[in-house]
Amino acid sequence: MVKFYSSLFIFPIFLLAVRGIEGQAQVAPLPTDTFRTVVPDSIRLDDEIAVGYAMGNQRTMSGSVDKVSEKRMNKGFVSSSLNALSGQAAGVSISTGANRAAALSAVRVRGTTSLTGGNDPLVIIDGVSSDLNTLSSIYPADIESFTILKDASETAQYGSRGASGVIEVATKKGKGGAFSISYDGSFGVEAVYKNMKMLSGDDFRAVASERNIDILDLGYNTNFPDEITRTGIVQNHHIALGGGSETSNYRASLGVMDRDGVVRTNDFQNFTVKLDIAQRAFNDRLKIDLGVFGSLQKNRYLNDIQKTFYSAAAFNPTFPNHRDEQTGAWNGVTNASQITNPLAWLEVKDDDSNAHFNTHLKFTVNLSKQVKFSAFGSYTYNIIDNSQYLPTTVWAHGQAYKGERKMEDLLGNLLLSYSNDWGKHHLDALGLAEAQKNILTGFYTTVTNFSTDKFGYNNLQAGAVRLWEGTNSYYEDPRLSSFLGRVNYMYAGKYVATVNARADASSKVGKNNKWGFFPSVSAAWIITEEDFMKQFTFLNNLKLRAGYGLSGNQDAIDSYNSLQLVKPNGVVSVGGSPTVTMGVIRNANPDLKWEVKRTVNAGIDVGFFRNRLLMTVDYYHSKTSDMLYLYDVSVPPFAYNKLLANLGSMRNSGVELGFGVTPLQTKDMELSINVNVT
Repeated sequence: MVKFYSSLFIFPIFLLAVRGIEGQAQVAPLPTDTFRTVVPDSIRLDDEIAVGYAMGNQRTMSGSVDKVSEKRMNKGFVSSSLNALSGQAAGVSISTGANRAAALSAVRVRGTTSLTGGNDPLVIIDGVSSDLNTLSSIYPADIESFTILKDASETAQYGSRGASGVIEVATKKGKGGAFSISYDGSFGVEAVYKNMKMLSGDDFRAVASERNIDILDLGYNTNFPDEITRTGIVQNHHIALGGGSETSNYRASLGVMDRDGVVRTNDFQNFTVKLDIAQRAFNDRLKIDLGVFGSLQKNRYLNDIQKTFYSAAAFNPTFPNHRDEQTGAWNGVTNASQITNPLAWLEVKDDDSNAHFNTHLKFTVNLSKQVKFSAFGSYTYNIIDNSQYLPTTVWAHGQAYKGERKMEDLLGNLLLSYSNDWGKHHLDALGLAEAQKNILTGFYTTVTNFSTDKFGYNNLQAGAVRLWEGTNSYYEDPRLSSFLGRVNYMYAGKYVATVNARADASSKVGKNNKWGFFPSVSAAWIITEEDFMKQFTFLNNLKLRAGYGLSGNQDAIDSYNSLQLVKPNGVVSVGGSPTVTMGVIRNANPDLKWEVKRTVNAGIDVGFFRNRLLMTVDYYHSKTSDMLYLYDVSVPPFAYNKLLANLGSMRNSGVELGFGVTPLQTKDMELSINVNVT
């Protein structure tokens, strides 16, 4: 199957015109003697999905859960996995920064929940707790679906980490059958949609002459906004292969994403590799799942892109677009506090690299038809390198910065689940014990007073002055222990009730509040299962939902915020030798705890005409209490004049509307339209 597409995207600044090809080759022959009705994934309400640590389907869910399957994701040219999700789920906002060719997106689920931090949703990738940066590094063609948990009746499963919502990501796995190989690729260009209107050098001279203004005229006509921008080339390539048998399967993939930004010197590359293997044994009583993922991102960008564009708009257009032929210096450059030649800013070296590795292993044992036991473990390693050099043309005497941050994450859990049907009753229950440990280490240093720009940040000894306040190293090891219980009950296929209860203990909070309890309860009524609704054959699904729950936000707290912090604060001479002095820069607070969000959610789901027309409406009201705030205190009795404590509260409410329609549906083609409003 080969698909051709042509797409046009218009942004406030950029015009992106894309023409690409997407191909897929299957070695195994396709059956020709069968016919099935095509039902888009976005409306398959009975498909089994993972919600937190439990399995279910959207039809019987009692909480606010939105699944965005592959068919519902954004198509055409998609520059990252987050772009594939953008605009497809009500209440989920995704915005991208402009200073990088592939800037990390800011993601919010139902708005802001904290003033001090921790507003990013929790990201779970194949059962592994992760972050938005890792999610953005996954090639879009490797993603099977997104599941967004919005209200606390479902996010309570994640306890102290669920207040800002949860995005669960399921990646593609191998399928039994003959060997298959697929290719996904795209090529595009991006350019400035509408640049600033500038006076030419001749116009500038004419205006200055009319108003009797003395200017430094070097005789050129230079459009500096055009000089700092370009037509960017964007290309993505991905190849995947897989296969298997009745008892095992595998899938492996390689991906490359390359993007030249519209601003000159802005470049981005992302390389990914992924492997998944599944094996069943002992008559399917044992299942083993192994996953490995690695990525390498390289990013060169202008840290202060606003200053660069400001300089381009305000700089003298009679100056040339090259260095002075005699001195070799840029014309008009003074220092970074004034209007600098914008072309000199392009010589700023600001490079990031991010190497990520994760592996996870899961054993699932079917103890009986009703009882399953699983053991899950994962290891994640991430190293981020930041390097920057500000040349002497834009920064007095030049300045170099180098920093490195290493993160390791160990996660393990044991889960026992029970599922049974008897008569009109259905019951699902599970119990979970989980432990997680993070290790974060890093350093950074800043050096100034360079006599030459030749070495950049690659030779810090070329700088004569090392900034004492710009040098540091650190080590952190936060830990989290958790227990979870969940019960889901359904009667007669139409009355649903779900209860969650999670207890978390975190090393981040004060010693007087080590444990937190996060319960939730929700219920649903599937009205279309009632006998009196059978006469309305055009109505396939009508469900009322309501829920209440608590979730926490521990990401607003740094690793040692509850403890007194002593830090080097100066250098003095003791006996003729320089000695570092120490001082308190944070007060201890043994009562410090996570912010808690309480949410009430009510919703209705409607499906018409074999679910070719769908509508979802949700109302939510939440209150975040025990919000963290850094306020002034007296010295003494405190050792420092600031104290971080739980003081404030914030309310957040809204309405979400989702509509989906499939006006065209045949064996070989379908057209689906999804609209959401918040």
